[in-house]
Amino acid sequence: MDVVMLSRLQFAVASMFHFLFVPLTLGLSILTAIYETRYVRTGDPDYKRAAKFWGKLFLINFALGVVTGITLEFQFGTNWSRYSKYVGDIFGSLLAIEATLAFYLESIFLGAWIFTWDKVKPKTHAFFIWIIAIASSVSALWILIANAWMQKPVGYVLRNNRAELEDFIAVITNKFAVLEFLHTVSGAYILSGFFVMGVSAWHLLRKNEVQFFRKSFRVAATFALVFALFEVFNGHLSGSEVAETQPTKLAAMESHWETAKSVPMYLFAIPDPEKERNSVEFFPIPGALSMLAFHDFSAEVKGLKDFPADERPPVSITYWSFRIMVGLGFFFAFVSLWAWVKRSEPDANPALLRLLLYSIPLPYIAIEAGWVVAEVGRQPWIVYGLMKTSDAVSTLATSQVTISLAAFVIVYTILGIIDFYLLAKYARKGPHPA
Repeated sequence: MDVVMLSRLQFAVASMFHFLFVPLTLGLSILTAIYETRYVRTGDPDYKRAAKFWGKLFLINFALGVVTGITLEFQFGTNWSRYSKYVGDIFGSLLAIEATLAFYLESIFLGAWIFTWDKVKPKTHAFFIWIIAIASSVSALWILIANAWMQKPVGYVLRNNRAELEDFIAVITNKFAVLEFLHTVSGAYILSGFFVMGVSAWHLLRKNEVQFFRKSFRVAATFALVFALFEVFNGHLSGSEVAETQPTKLAAMESHWETAKSVPMYLFAIPDPEKERNSVEFFPIPGALSMLAFHDFSAEVKGLKDFPADERPPVSITYWSFRIMVGLGFFFAFVSLWAWVKRSEPDANPALLRLLLYSIPLPYIAIEAGWVVAEVGRQPWIVYGLMKTSDAVSTLATSQVTISLAAFVIVYTILGIIDFYLLAKYARKGPHPA
């Protein structure tokens, strides 16, 4: 374990832990806004209770997300100072806009929403939560634009031994950024829909507040279905963009070794990176990889052997993470469709409710697997084709990073236990009595 690997592990721990909270924050803010809007339109007190109940879970999750996000950004100065010096003119400006525009807006209106229940008009109060929901997604947009620039750098010029911003519009309209934002945010909305359906299922199985949780369930089922279906479509577009801009990542995602035309897709394979081949290959679909990558069954797809060994990403972890993400994506589409069909009386389908309850962790797994594909699949580049990860790390002693990594693991484990304990406690408690 050298400084580069330890710093990568530390950033991975921090970012993957942080992203346990971000997607639920993104989705619950919108679902809470929908519930409160329904209260304003219908006057149904159950929807006001729903806004308060799911809003409380949103607030618990939001607090932990803020704490872990701040420590994450500090690592660009402590562990990745050479990266920050080289691309800070571009990367830093995007993070600054996120903080000063979206995060501050979100935080200000969050305070207004918490402390003005029954003190302002219902429409005004609902306006507050919509601002919070929109600002949350805008915050994600700027962060994902920054990440997409690392995946596909555009709008820069190399000057004075660093990358400097030349075309801001090119950066914010980067096609990779648009697709990454839509893909990531849709995943967050799916997770939130399954979270609400799963918690509702727990109460419906116990006949707790049946009418209340039926109403929560119906909204969440529609919400999850829309974005689960969209995610399948968007995933295809994202894969095509990866094929065009990051051919090594695509080859690792499919464990594709030999450059060829009309390349099949294997539903199951076991990569053998040491021998530069797959030891097992099952269920080939002729021409499917060529079609999915380039919309042409006869298109040529580059294999990993076409690239130097030191410029290939780790194959096995990228391949299996991609399979987990895609498999779960289709699972979410199927289950959310089932839930939507049965949304009128979900409590009449205990098998569905149990499945939804046990499925609560699965969107988290899918999202984390997706980030493994995105970040591990980009290696050895920290900025694809421009700067290698080994050139970006700070000059630190191995012992320093080892200590900070251990501290992160310990503190984050404690914070995670607190967060999941509070979420479980108040989710089981249910809404305040009518």
